[in-house]
Amino acid sequence: MKWLIQALSPAPAIPEITDQETVKIQYKHWRTRIFYSLLIGYTLYYFARRSFVFAMPGIIADLHFDKGQLGMLSSILAISYGLSKFVSGVLADQSNPRYFMALGLFLTGLCNIFFGLSSSLWMFMIIWGVNGFFQGFGWPACARSLTNWYSHSERGTWWSCVNIAHNLGAFITPWIVGLSLQHLNWRAGMYIPGIVCLLGAFFIVNRMRDSPPSLGLPPIEKFRNDYQEKTTKEQKKELSTKELLLDVLSNKYIWMIAIAYFFVYVLRMGISDWTGLFLYEIKGYSKLGSAATASIFEIGGLCGAITAGWSSDRLFKAKRGPVCTLFALGMLISIFLFWLVPPDYTLLDSITIFMMGFCAFGPQMLTGLFASEICNKAAAATANGFVGWIAYIGAAAAGYPLGLMIQHGGWNGAFLTLMGCAATCIVLFIPLWGVSRASVDSTA
Repeated sequence: MKWLIQALSPAPAIPEITDQETVKIQYKHWRTRIFYSLLIGYTLYYFARRSFVFAMPGIIADLHFDKGQLGMLSSILAISYGLSKFVSGVLADQSNPRYFMALGLFLTGLCNIFFGLSSSLWMFMIIWGVNGFFQGFGWPACARSLTNWYSHSERGTWWSCVNIAHNLGAFITPWIVGLSLQHLNWRAGMYIPGIVCLLGAFFIVNRMRDSPPSLGLPPIEKFRNDYQEKTTKEQKKELSTKELLLDVLSNKYIWMIAIAYFFVYVLRMGISDWTGLFLYEIKGYSKLGSAATASIFEIGGLCGAITAGWSSDRLFKAKRGPVCTLFALGMLISIFLFWLVPPDYTLLDSITIFMMGFCAFGPQMLTGLFASEICNKAAAATANGFVGWIAYIGAAAAGYPLGLMIQHGGWNGAFLTLMGCAATCIVLFIPLWGVSRASVDSTA
């Protein structure tokens, strides 16, 4: 185990390269390489996380589990994943993201394979709970890498480009698992993502590196002359676990962001999980038609995430609060419009679903970045992990509790609940309009 601990430790800084032309060439090379490594790596994480969802029809037919039993697995994953995001956030800030991300991807791949080998509900619950924990290794490692390799004034754009891994993973998973169900069986639908993740872990180790100083490059703020954030000794030293937690949990803005993130995830997961069923039950879509139309949510999300990141950098000088507020207002309006669309207006359904995805994934992407930026840079993954933990409590609330609302209050009750969540997001984001790391420092 000693070699593993050493491998996971942050890579030490080496003497800085003095030739500026070499620095420029090396930075261009490594920033490109880090970007596509994070994008591919986190897409594979999502591939392994969503595999079970699309394997459920085959599991029900083969093992005769009911929807309630399988629904417990989704809840277990959400709870363990949310908790892991907080724990792994602290660990990631004290680790080398190159190996930390690869380790999690390797282990989540094994969980998928072991799941495919099992037939017991209890084994499914244990394996999927463990899978949720290792899934939490992915995004904190991304957060640490993004804050090390991309400076404040550009980070929204790069963060949003990596964030589309959510949408890419959600798009490819039903196709791969669905083809496995059609031509092979549900177990193949678990084996294939698992094997791909095992191979992906070695890809991450080969492609990624730790921080710029570990390669002899200057810190990103120095390279880009972007000193929006503190880049003094505070930013360079490694913090203890206690110091990481204190820096994050004593920050009132982190708490405001975390609460807003809770409602963002109720919206994101609520719309993602229930739109297809609404189209099928209320608007008379076929099973295939409802699934295909609901998938437009992910396309809208991909466009919204990139737009939110770019606009926060270019239009609001790297302030995240204004964009989160405006996108939350867009969520409220788009949910209301989707609710009003009468049956047999397929084009209007598609447009409003695209709008909901566009507006939901803007704050979904920016809120985690926001949290990472308004704390000590050395605590970026911890802050991201903490607000992510709160967010996945919201994701859990979008499952069984929202399902009860639909069962007892009907779809009108569900829409009113979602609109109430969007309105709450607006109220929570407005006080964060002008907040940045610089404003936090000035009031400290």
